Amino acid sequence: MDWLDTLLIPFDYAIVKAAVIFVVGSLVCFFLARAAGRSVARHGSAHLALLARKGVFYIGLAIVTASTLMALEVQLAAALGAAGILSIAIGFAAQTSLSNLISGWFLLGERPFQVGDLILVGATRGTVLSIDLLSVKLRTPDNLFVRLPNESIIKSELTNISRFPIRRVDINIGVAYRENPERVMSILREIADQNPHSMDEPEPLVLFKDFGASSLDFLFGVWTEKTGFLKLKNSIMLDIKARFDAEGIEIAFPHMTIYAGSETEPFPISVNRKGAAQASAPSLADPTAMENSAGAADKGAADKA
Repeated sequence: MDWLDTLLIPFDYAIVKAAVIFVVGSLVCFFLARAAGRSVARHGSAHLALLARKGVFYIGLAIVTASTLMALEVQLAAALGAAGILSIAIGFAAQTSLSNLISGWFLLGERPFQVGDLILVGATRGTVLSIDLLSVKLRTPDNLFVRLPNESIIKSELTNISRFPIRRVDINIGVAYRENPERVMSILREIADQNPHSMDEPEPLVLFKDFGASSLDFLFGVWTEKTGFLKLKNSIMLDIKARFDAEGIEIAFPHMTIYAGSETEPFPISVNRKGAAQASAPSLADPTAMENSAGAADKGAADKA
């Protein structure tokens, strides 16, 4: 059995050596990548820290894999040649993945957003969890996980909602035509000044925007820090409603007028206690009743004359 031991000892030693190199090397790569990410995070953004961590890990893992193959006495030249041929075949079979990979490099270079930003891509809104070479992972406000391919982000319109430290809450307000525009604008400025979430600088925007179909239209824009956007929007809407009610200012809503011709008198409408409207005039759907009503009206007018 000496010849069998002679064959097994070198074989087992090579496998053990390769296993130790791979395991220890992978752990070293993991800790080095973690340390690199922390170091970059102290001096840069979370986006750069993520790139540094992944770059150090994958480069180190490639070196460890090559060392493991060398320990197994594998010819790297032949392995690299086979890998090149395999890569070409995979590239033709995975053109979508290649497109996402190239788009990922464009995103990494352009940096339209970073990890932690709130972005809007098409109809999808969420906080960026990670920026990978093939996709971007988001968490929506209702705590859903969304994966967006990099190619779709490059082709779509993207809005970075939290890029700047402050935001403006824009509210469109319509009041009745009988209201005084200058008084309305003055009250809106007072509302902005009294709201604790509103910023004094930049100053609030109160713009008489348009003469609407049934209202005087105003644009009310109030600035706040991006973290207090929802608090300001909710509180300022409640303030507007309460203050307008106290000042007797009517918030406009669509009105409808029925016109049945110059010879027809207006239809008297009565409202019962349950809130249902009842017309005491003849139904419009009954032509005979309408003719009788019009004839009676003409006769009454003739008698008065």
